[in-house]
Amino acid sequence: MLRMSSLVTTGTIRVPLKATDRDGVIAELMDAMIQAGIAPEQSRGELLARVMDRERRGSTGVGRGVGVPHVKHSSIKSIAAGIGVSARGVDFNSLDRQPVYTVVLLLSPEDRPEEHLQAMEVIFRHLGKETFRRALRQCAGAEDVRRMLEDADGQQLPG
Repeated sequence: MLRMSSLVTTGTIRVPLKATDRDGVIAELMDAMIQAGIAPEQSRGELLARVMDRERRGSTGVGRGVGVPHVKHSSIKSIAAGIGVSARGVDFNSLDRQPVYTVVLLLSPEDRPEEHLQAMEVIFRHLGKETFRRALRQCAGAEDVRRMLEDADGQQLPG
């Protein structure tokens, strides 16, 4: 079973986010993913363009303070996610018109759509819980987030 803690490495966690707008937040998380070796530097422009195109077609600000931008691309070799937390909140053009405090950027290999869906399911299972969202917002740094993800995965029942 795919676990949230296996999707997110410490290097892809940004707490607090420096960026204050949607596009800046997505770029900040993309840069973290590139620095962590998940996405190649030369794909940055195309990856960002695809994520922004997806945002224009429909916001990935799903409500309850959560945004989950995502993209499938041939340059991505294994599925991974980055997490950013904003203390002030970011206008993500969310479905509920509320600011987004937690952003999870998901990058997936183009040729493994079932894995992408499985990862989205895991992300939404966690972020659907009020206690999880609140705890994430209270994390002081990447290590706090890392521990929280591992604890949350440990509390999950199989299946």
